[in-house]
Amino acid sequence: MRLLIIEDNERLASLIANGLVRQGYACDTAASLEGADDCIGAADYDAVILDLGMPDGDGLDWLARARRAGRMVPALILTARGALGDRIAGLDAGADDYLVKPAEVDEIAARLRALLRRPGNRAPTVMTSGAIVFDTASRMGTIDGTALDLSRREADLLELLMRREGSVVQRGAIEEALYSFNDPVTPNAIEAVVSRLRRKLEECGQTGRLHTVRGVGYMLTGSQS
Repeated sequence: MRLLIIEDNERLASLIANGLVRQGYACDTAASLEGADDCIGAADYDAVILDLGMPDGDGLDWLARARRAGRMVPALILTARGALGDRIAGLDAGADDYLVKPAEVDEIAARLRALLRRPGNRAPTVMTSGAIVFDTASRMGTIDGTALDLSRREADLLELLMRREGSVVQRGAIEEALYSFNDPVTPNAIEAVVSRLRRKLEECGQTGRLHTVRGVGYMLTGSQS
């Protein structure tokens, strides 16, 4: 899953991003609202973490405009404004949750998981495809009870394919979901992740589940072929 962190404090943005990357997210950061607009115009995000006191405007106004424009990506406000009136204003402007600084990364991650579990946003925490079970909170996958040893990107890919089971996921969509703007992506990076995940599935008896559609992308089927 890919997140956008809108925060003008470079050190804080980096700390949050690094902590969330360790929990399985791909993260981009924007130090201004203009930069946030540029990011959103260039990539699809699963959620946004938004500070309110930005150098080129108020994050609350930015969020309200985004909602009026139909941008419905889940938004978690993370700000030093902790008064009751501020929290009410944030939620009324379109925030899905409101957290006051300072906040631990573990709580931020837990709030994000709760947002992404809400109906209309994301599937339940535990996903199932045949014998494959994936827990999006723990980032753990199992096959018939046997744990899969997955890297972060392998886990991200498995989740993406399970969410779109039976449909071809284009290479571009996979790259967007697995890598942030700052991540180096080699020409064969996607193929390498797919190959490793396919091998691990096959080692657990799931032969023929992960298909390559040449020139388009990849697909996870609901049964073995």
